[in-house]
Amino acid sequence: MTRHFLTLNDLTPTELDALLQRAIELKQMRAAGERYEPFRGKVLGMLFEKSSTRTRVSFEAGMAHFGGSAIFLSPRDTQFGRGEPIEDSARVLSRMVDLIMIRTYAHETLETFATHSQVPVINALSDMYHPCQLLADMQTWYEHRGSIRGKQVAWIGDGNNMCHSYINAARQFGFKLHIASPANYTPDAKLLASHQDCVTLTNDPLEAASGADLIVTDVWASMGQEEESTQRVLDFKAYQINNNIMAVADNDALFMHCLPAHRGEEVSADVIDGRQSVVWDEAENRLHAQKALIEFLLK
Repeated sequence: MTRHFLTLNDLTPTELDALLQRAIELKQMRAAGERYEPFRGKVLGMLFEKSSTRTRVSFEAGMAHFGGSAIFLSPRDTQFGRGEPIEDSARVLSRMVDLIMIRTYAHETLETFATHSQVPVINALSDMYHPCQLLADMQTWYEHRGSIRGKQVAWIGDGNNMCHSYINAARQFGFKLHIASPANYTPDAKLLASHQDCVTLTNDPLEAASGADLIVTDVWASMGQEEESTQRVLDFKAYQINNNIMAVADNDALFMHCLPAHRGEEVSADVIDGRQSVVWDEAENRLHAQKALIEFLLK
């Protein structure tokens, strides 16, 4: 049976833990200059409806490290998004490549594509979830602090796709998640309701951050929301991660952000560039975590 990775729930907690350990091992192998090319001749198809720096470079580099190759496909270059049914695109592409990564808007696009694909499909971001980023985040936490089980994580800001994947991660990795969002920007209600055992919601960022071991945020206006940015800056003004927020968290708390970041908006410069920030390790770990994921899906 073909395995896909559309959300963190597509892997078991045991599989996720093993994948993170493998990511750390692959990172060490790379640092030691060890060549490991198990996928020579394998091809990753990369479908981008939304542009990206980290996603494209990390997947392309990962396949190159493995001895394989990657093909970048945008809507301008393909029939994807130009009227060909998603089902047909999936049937055709999955006969030509060994693995498919999609960065898109509607999560339903991914689900439909995966249903009709003969090869594994990876969600590299949709409007609902960003599970690859969570693999990198969890790897980064483990490298700095060990197991995250039983810890307290604060998500402060927009209840967006990153927030949704943190909700999934709370159960899969066994931590408590405290979300602080403005009233009109809260996460998906159905998803929240199904995770009441490990997730709480408040409108008070200081309350969410109190005693937290990890503070996480994202931009206030994501790609496609540029027209809302002026209003969002006003609505999220009290949700900036700054020294006041970090002061109520645990003294040893870490700060993460999936990047790109807007210093002076969702995070102050002194926090993102400060001693508690691990955003550069987090960004690098997209490469290593996704290599472990590729290996898991292809083997």
